[in-house]
Amino acid sequence: MISILGLAPMGRALTVALLDAGYRTTVWNRTAAKADGVRARGALWADSPAQAVAAADLTLVNVVDQTVLDAVVTSAGAAVADRVIVGLASDTPDAARRTARLVDGLGGRYLDGAIMTPTETIGSARASILFSGPRELYDTHRPVFDALATPTWVGEDPGRAAAFDMALLDLFWTSVSGVLHSVNVARANGISPAELLPHAQGIAGILPPIVDELLERIGADRHDDSSAPVASVAASVRHLITASRAAGVDAGALEAFRGYVDAAVAAGYGADEISRIAQTMGS
Repeated sequence: MISILGLAPMGRALTVALLDAGYRTTVWNRTAAKADGVRARGALWADSPAQAVAAADLTLVNVVDQTVLDAVVTSAGAAVADRVIVGLASDTPDAARRTARLVDGLGGRYLDGAIMTPTETIGSARASILFSGPRELYDTHRPVFDALATPTWVGEDPGRAAAFDMALLDLFWTSVSGVLHSVNVARANGISPAELLPHAQGIAGILPPIVDELLERIGADRHDDSSAPVASVAASVRHLITASRAAGVDAGALEAFRGYVDAAVAAGYGADEISRIAQTMGS
């Protein structure tokens, strides 16, 4: 028996995937009506988090963030003892570690999970969920996780899945922000989104090998033999800031990046590859 607490779209997708895989599944949600669809497909209803947790050896909690997750677990109280709780909220590493301590204090065991793909992929190998916490818990419940996604265990530290989540969301949202920013700079200069699109796709197309090279260089702390030196980026970013201001578009993100670039140049790294800038961002 498996329980799922939280029936927003992702929670419902998780429930359907488990039902389709033949798992007997109990559900709870603060708004009971959100369970109507999965109940019609065979899910059992629990009147409270405690009842849901008590009904299963493994409980998945999919809520908006770790604070809400903690509140739900706390409300389950003594029912958590001897049960495995899997948190599937998106929050910070420290928040995940806090939940692990909470569950441990209630006599349960905790795995943290980070869902890295959209709702529509759940139940297929295209979905990805990262897990962290005790390896034996992950191994024991791996068949359940396989029914939901392609799972990956990333370490014993319960905050490690959340750390991956935050880093990858950082990459995603800063990239989206860059797209939106570029559209406004283009529009201010009479370039429509439709005109920009094929050229934007060209930029997107060259990014994968650049990401590969940057992460390899940063991992190896190797910044010589530069094809894109820091000093050249300094000039480019200044032009971008000037163009943004002229277009009436906020340049705050670019100005912050310019500060990191300038710090790298001031430290004597102007001739190094742009991977070197990561050091000044982290100092």
